[in-house]
Amino acid sequence: MTATQPLPPQPAGHPHFHYRDGALYAEGVPLQTLADRLGTPLYVYSRGALAAAWSSYRDAIGGRDVLVCYGMKANSNLAVLKEFARLGAGFDIVSGGELHRVLSVGGDPAKIVFSGVGKQAWEMRKALEADVKCFNVESEAELHLLSDVATSLGKKARVSLRVNPDVDAGAHPYISTGLKENKFGIAIVDAPKVYRIAAALPGITIAGVDCHIGSQITEVSPYLDALDKLLDLIDGLRAAGIEIEHLDLGGGLGIRYTDETPLAPATLIDQVYAKLQARKLDHLKLILEPGRSLVGNAGVMLTTVQFLKHAEARNFAIVDAAMNDLIRPTLYDAWHGLLPVQRRDGPTLEYDVVGPVCESGDWLAKQRMLAVERGDVLAIESAGAYGMVMASNYNTRARAAEVMVDGEQFHVIRQRETVEDLLRGESTLP
Repeated sequence: MTATQPLPPQPAGHPHFHYRDGALYAEGVPLQTLADRLGTPLYVYSRGALAAAWSSYRDAIGGRDVLVCYGMKANSNLAVLKEFARLGAGFDIVSGGELHRVLSVGGDPAKIVFSGVGKQAWEMRKALEADVKCFNVESEAELHLLSDVATSLGKKARVSLRVNPDVDAGAHPYISTGLKENKFGIAIVDAPKVYRIAAALPGITIAGVDCHIGSQITEVSPYLDALDKLLDLIDGLRAAGIEIEHLDLGGGLGIRYTDETPLAPATLIDQVYAKLQARKLDHLKLILEPGRSLVGNAGVMLTTVQFLKHAEARNFAIVDAAMNDLIRPTLYDAWHGLLPVQRRDGPTLEYDVVGPVCESGDWLAKQRMLAVERGDVLAIESAGAYGMVMASNYNTRARAAEVMVDGEQFHVIRQRETVEDLLRGESTLP
């Protein structure tokens, strides 16, 4: 398929990525400059975009008692974590390694919630020693282990039970977490019994109720459906003499990848508080755990066209990035915007943008109209979340570098791996 070249669209996310005289910029830095100096594949983040995303939550909260804990599994680079710590964020962690990262940048343990279905005893111990705000407990077995670990340290673990409200968030099955067939949480019908068990355990202090129904949610109704069930649960617990201090609604707010209309934090928070006030439960502290909505559109991945291959069935733009660098397209069939770093005049062809990994699933974008030549640099949009954190070394490929743009300056925040890095720690038999 051939067509006359239209003007490439402006970036779908924050205006911190924009065209100037045909060149794509991150804030005040041309992306071509970064590709030339640092090579590709390359993850590029905007410091200003991180701050703008944070402001959307801060402004929505106003004077209400809300703690925003960044869901750091979306992007755990130390520079990103440090920015959110400076801005006053808490952190939602899911491993002992993530705890170590947060503490290493000076994150406040009193603002850390520890989620995840498979916490190990050593992770619990480290979190208790750090005195994190709360454990989001996901099973009765975990509750007993946590009590044992806390008791052995002479401590009490503050807990919320992660309740599974059986609400369909309308997301991809792999990122939907609130249905009864999902591995996450405790069925809401079983929650009162497990809370009674928690109240009797020596190493446990009940602090809250938690749920997380999924990711890339663009409608408010799934949150409100879940909230109604949680508020009924809280009323029942109060009647049984179990008081709750906070309500954790998790994260999951979506971003714009193509033509979505994201749910604004203010819409969610205002409607949640309307329900809390109607039920006379607005004294509860509200905890939110956004990840993607804070970082997703604050980053792009740059990749260079290596070859153009024109086959009978379709055309391929073979680039130097691959599924090991950005797995979302092949894992979730995810759509990411694709922009030329330097606009090129001339006719376009329909291309599949694919990588060099030896898998048919190694693709980054399909059926995109491009005016492109070998050596051109492309920017894959909305790569700030679940990009670098999910990267691997498949095919013995070194992982990309990461850079943070700040105005007209940039800082390398992760060096590009080398093959020597990949072999370090391995050995052969004598």
